Amino acid sequence: MLKPETRDRLKSVSTATICTALFKRGLRNQFVQDVQPLNPDAGTMVGEAYTLRYIPAREDLNPISVFRDRGHPQRKAVEECPEGAVFVIDSRKNPRAASAGSILVSRLMKRGVAGIVTDGGFRDSGEIAKLDIPSYHNRPSAPTNLTLHQAIDINVPIGCGDVAVFPGDVVVGDCDGVVIIPAAIADEIAEETVEMTAFEDFVTEEVLKGRSILGLYPATDDRTQEDFAAWRASANR
Repeated sequence: MLKPETRDRLKSVSTATICTALFKRGLRNQFVQDVQPLNPDAGTMVGEAYTLRYIPAREDLNPISVFRDRGHPQRKAVEECPEGAVFVIDSRKNPRAASAGSILVSRLMKRGVAGIVTDGGFRDSGEIAKLDIPSYHNRPSAPTNLTLHQAIDINVPIGCGDVAVFPGDVVVGDCDGVVIIPAAIADEIAEETVEMTAFEDFVTEEVLKGRSILGLYPATDDRTQEDFAAWRASANR
């Protein structure tokens, strides 16, 4: 279960900083490849992963009539994704067929879902970009998802943008993209990245004043640590 304080901390840091913290632990492949935010100004997205998996469609099993079934995996997942979770879709890195459209994303928004990510694409991408829910995809899709893939599994381990995503993993998205944090280390990553962000903010201020990065970033000079401690005290960080 994602702690409220962990969620708040992760909302205050960047995916780039999170990737650095994960890299320190040997995790090199946690940034979802080839997805981008529809609205870069939507704010930071944080939530536990709730997943949907698509497979290639087989015509005899995927006529349009399947959507009349209330147990259809795509429809069922939209109605069951928990409040505060991030809906993550394995669309086989294929944006030629839509993972979802504005009506389904609107329903997720009204149900309090924290965001949606697909390594495929959305139809109605312009409408989705205006919704008050962070949304990430590869690129706009063809107007139907009937011809190329079919939803098959809910809340199982998936691959999204070349990253393994397990239900309950912590998903963070910002204007750069989306990173997946293994659930077991989410608390420590959140705590560490808040500290890292404070130092990066200090470094940025110093660089903008004209200071050299040598000895500053990384902090190899004793003076850097002394200056950082003074900066934290004055900035209440």
